[in-house]
Amino acid sequence: MANYIGINTERLFLRSIRPDDAEAIFKYRSDSITNKYQGWIPRTIDDVHDFIENKISTSIDINDTWHQFGIILLENLEFIGDVGIHFLDGDSKQVELGCTLDRNYHGKGLAAEALTRILNYAFIDLDKHRAGTSIDPENIKALALVERLGFRKEVHSTEGIPRNVKWPDDLYYYILKEDWICSDRKPLRDEVLPQTTGK
Repeated sequence: MANYIGINTERLFLRSIRPDDAEAIFKYRSDSITNKYQGWIPRTIDDVHDFIENKISTSIDINDTWHQFGIILLENLEFIGDVGIHFLDGDSKQVELGCTLDRNYHGKGLAAEALTRILNYAFIDLDKHRAGTSIDPENIKALALVERLGFRKEVHSTEGIPRNVKWPDDLYYYILKEDWICSDRKPLRDEVLPQTTGK
């Protein structure tokens, strides 16, 4: 049995990724031009199946695992992206976030909406203390997004995580629970919908 979580926002349904999401994920994740700053770009559908089956956890809040949520439009139930939470090894109160969105839905505020809800979930429902993300300094749009959400730059790492046979620099941004709660993004605990289904 796999444990799936579903979370609503105004325009989106965020739920744990399932094996039958592979084709939808491959469609936007394999776009190497749009996703040039990503650490993982699948070359085949089998790469996505391996990612779902072996690289992400079906459980929540397990140290040294990623849990990945699909981003689904409520208006037509189209699968348009994913957002992940990395539960860091050795630090149970801190998480790392990542987000990928189909390029056809850029510029509509959907990534910000998804990340806002995931931050509420991490800080309120999971009681995390700090959330962070690493971004290539050339990824100007992602930098602007996290800064709008209230993240602060703390570290500039040279030749950080390899991407596409490159060793680019990384900027590390963080936000504290206290700062997030004091912002105007009010947490909504009742939007978390636990679901359990067979894998």
